Parts: sequence; structure tokens; C-alpha cells
Amino acid sequence: MKLSTNQSQRPVTTAISQNGNLMIGGCDTVELAKKYSTPLYVLDEATIRSTIADYKSAFSSYPDTNIMYASKALCTKAVATLLDSEGLGFDTVSAGEFYTFYKSGVNMAKVLFNGNNKTAEELELALDLGVGRISVDNFYELSLLNTIAEHKGRVADILLRVTPGIECHTHEYIQTGHLDSKFGFDLTQIDSAIELILQKYNHLKIHGLHAHIGSQIFETSIYPDEIEILCFEISRIAKKFGLRLNEINMGGGFGVKYVDTDVPPSIYEIGKLVTDKLKQCIEKYNIPPPTLFLEPGRSIISPAGVTLYTIGSSKQVPHGRKFVSVDGGMADNPRPSLYHAQYSAQIANKKSSSKTETITICGRYCESGDVLIKEIELPKTEAGDILCVYNTGAYNYSMASNYNRVPRPAMVLVKDGHSDLIIKRETWEDLIKNDIVP
Repeated sequence: MKLSTNQSQRPVTTAISQNGNLMIGGCDTVELAKKYSTPLYVLDEATIRSTIADYKSAFSSYPDTNIMYASKALCTKAVATLLDSEGLGFDTVSAGEFYTFYKSGVNMAKVLFNGNNKTAEELELALDLGVGRISVDNFYELSLLNTIAEHKGRVADILLRVTPGIECHTHEYIQTGHLDSKFGFDLTQIDSAIELILQKYNHLKIHGLHAHIGSQIFETSIYPDEIEILCFEISRIAKKFGLRLNEINMGGGFGVKYVDTDVPPSIYEIGKLVTDKLKQCIEKYNIPPPTLFLEPGRSIISPAGVTLYTIGSSKQVPHGRKFVSVDGGMADNPRPSLYHAQYSAQIANKKSSSKTETITICGRYCESGDVLIKEIELPKTEAGDILCVYNTGAYNYSMASNYNRVPRPAMVLVKDGHSDLIIKRETWEDLIKNDIVP
């Protein structure tokens, strides 16, 4: 099976310059660190476009397919513009996310609003801005959205989010498709929801079913299982209610390779399994071919991103580990602290050397748990070295905070030797601009 970019730890443009420095997007990462300071998020445009090409090719045998970028992975105006140029739609989980796309000039008909506790204000704004689909998560939201749509004299186009009862072997915090989950309608609740829509909530129009079974998934059999369940439900609903649903949103969760031991399946493997199963189910359940939506987020943006840090102090524990500190940490990448997530890294300004040491990379924040990478073997480090941590495009900036009152880093987009600032580094004034002294 053909390899895809989600199976690589590094951006596709990663190279070493003649002077031994790490290059990404044709840019010297050491020079990027000098120009923009550190910590610095770097996104490689070529990797993003390459991954999208993989998805388009992998799912091409089922022509009625729409790729919806899961924007919670990384949501900025520059990312929105880039992905929009590739024809992608957008899965959003807050008004802040879909407002970003609105201000970026995206066709809002291509945007879906998802989430388990949407506020009335968010739902009102979604209707006002023309969000294409609202994935309704529960009975309370059905009633609330119908009331809002009725007040506005509108009909809201919706999907029902369901929990298909599939449990994937990922961290328990990122499992969303099993029965004991806060997300979506249980399969036994679907009929009650359909009855309400058909008999009572006449300002809602349902188009299909939406499911999402988790994140950072390496298993492949669960995707055909999910398609089977969704197609069966569409067939059953048609027979019982005479209601033809023509959209299936299978969610995302496709895994990436953070460290050597990670073995995510190829996008091409997943694409073949899903499209083959969908074609079988269309024939098996005698249903009209539905439009297929998928929601990759991490797999599109994570491999394209790296974070550059400057190494500072170090500490050798007698008869123990050596700790090497960088000028960032858990506030710009909370995933190791939250999920025990693992990363790979490289010293950007040093060639491979026989003189290596095993160190633990820790951050600058006032927490013992502020550890980015435990026991990694690298060339002997010195203060001032530039550390490049790979695969940080997803859930780093989007989950970043101002813990310890530290400004969040800048982000640059690199391509063909050029770099463009797409997020400014926060300033001290940014940190206090919303403070009020009564």
C-alpha cells in the first residue's frame, strides 16, 4: 500500500543544509529562530498540500466525497485560506472557529458546526452567518435550535450526531464513539429524535448522520464497522419513517507518526477500506448513494508543523537523569502533560555526532510535570542550541495558554525558502490588555 504523509514524523521538505543546519520548506530553521525568536511554531505548506492530495486520491473511487478539515487541530485565518484554496470544507466546534472562517472569506455553506453543548448565542450566529450544517448532539439542542430557527423564520439544516458503540484503543480522553461518551445520540435514541423532527420540530431539516469514533486511531477495521452501522441506520430510518437521508459524516481521527514506534495506517489503506465498504453497503441495504464526509484534522496539519526552542539551563541529577530546559514547554504544548504524548526531536544547528547523550527535555514552567520529551538521545547539547520538535502542527497552538503569564509564540508558514508570519508573538501588553482594576 502506498505511503502517505501521515506516516512521516517530519515535514516532506526536511533537509540538511551544507553547513549542517536543519532546513524546512527551504528555510534554515536556525535563521528562522534568529529572525522570529523562540519558541516558534513553523508550518510547512508543501506538507499540508501533499497530505490533502493523499486524501483526494485515496477517496477518489467514491466520487461524492467531501473533505472537512477538523479545525480544532489548528484554526487560523492563514490556515483557513490555504485549505479553502484546496477546496476543503470545515468542521468547527465553536463560534470562534466558524467566525474565523467567516472572516477569512470561506463559503460558509461548506462549514459544519459540531459540539455537545452549543450555546444559544453560538447557534444564532451560525444561522446568521449561513453555516451549512449543524450537527445536533442531544435532545436539548434539538429543541433549542428549533426555537431559535423558528424565531428567525428559518429552517436549520442538520445532521444527527450518533454514538455508534465502537471503541478504539486510544487514550480514554480522546475516545468519542463508544457508548459511555458525552457525545451524540445513542443508537436507541435515534427514533425518538427523528419523531420529534418530523412531528414537532418543523424548523429543522435533517440531511444525514454524523459519527466520530476517536482521535489518533491506528486501527483500520473500525472504519468499515462504522460505515456499516451508519448505512444500516439510514436504511432502517427510510423503511420506518419514509425519510431518505443522503449524507454520512464518518468523522476523522486518523493517526500520525509522532515517534518511531508509532505505526499509523496509510491514508490510502483507510480510503480503500471505507470506499469499498460504502459501495458494498449501498448495494446490501439498497440505499441511494449518500454523500460521504470525512473530517481529518491532525493528519493534515500535524506532520507539517514543528516547534523551535532555544536550549537554556541543564541539570545532571547525581546517579539520575540529565534535565535540559528549553524556553517553552507545557503552555505551548500541553499534550505531554495531558495525555503523556510522545514526540521526536533534533538539534537544528548540529550535524549528527557520535558524541550523544540521553537527556530529558523539560520546559520553563513552574510545574514538575512540565516535561516535553523523556529520555531522548541527542548530540551533546549546549545553551543556545536550537531544538526542533517534530509533528507539532496539531493541538499545540490551539491548546496553548498563558500559564505563568507567558506570551504565546509566533507562527510562520514556510514555502520554497520564504517565510511569512501568520500569527504574531504576543507581547507583555497583550497579557494585560483585558485586565480591569475596579
